[in-house]
Amino acid sequence: MLFWLKKFVSFWIMPLPFCLLAIAAGLFLMTRPRRARLGRALALAGLVLLAVLSNGLVSKWLIRPLQARYPAVPEFVAGAPLPAPLAACQYVVVLGAGNGYSPEVSANNLLSSSAISRVAEGVRLLHALPGAKLIVSGPGTANRPTHATVMARAVIALGIARDRIVTIDQARDTEDEVHHVHRLVAGAPVALVTSAWHMPRAMALFRSVGLAPLPCPADYRAHTDDAVVWDDFLCDAESLARSTFALRERIGYLWIWLRGKT
Repeated sequence: MLFWLKKFVSFWIMPLPFCLLAIAAGLFLMTRPRRARLGRALALAGLVLLAVLSNGLVSKWLIRPLQARYPAVPEFVAGAPLPAPLAACQYVVVLGAGNGYSPEVSANNLLSSSAISRVAEGVRLLHALPGAKLIVSGPGTANRPTHATVMARAVIALGIARDRIVTIDQARDTEDEVHHVHRLVAGAPVALVTSAWHMPRAMALFRSVGLAPLPCPADYRAHTDDAVVWDDFLCDAESLARSTFALRERIGYLWIWLRGKT
């Protein structure tokens, strides 16, 4: 029950539903003579907030601090030794990020953009760690492959042997994933792959159960040396999505902090 309540509340405080709700409430109040002024202010505030969060510069400003918390694993140089913390890892954990379903479509093309970026990083690490196993996670709907299964199929297509892959099919969110991984790895060194903007919350949850994974961020939505172009001053759906990721992660981090899991 708490899981679904969390999902319901979190949906309505995300930028698009929140702004649309404010605009709708404002329009309704504008039909009431005694509340018309409040209604106009509320509708205008909703429109302005939606425009601000849909702006390229604002969205990048919001997400970059989350992505900068943990450095990326650099490109590997042939013949050079791996960084010691990475070389020690016995597992590479790739957290789930969703997929679609279409007949006759390859697994990599079913994965969301976040999921395929995470999988690509996981495969890169596995090629550098021939003795490590991969853990992929994600549930599914009735009569359809689970997200973990789709990720595993994509990984196999990219050259990783099936016997190196462990799937977690029951975890519904990051907290569930953490508990399943904790039981599987039994304290062994772990490389954690998830979106760079999701990494701070994921790392906090792993630390809360006594694990100290090596952060291996992927799926960057903005980069530190990106040039400022005229598109950044406009509003678009991609920027709104970027702002949504950034705000959702901060709200999610606040939620686990309030529950003593940071």
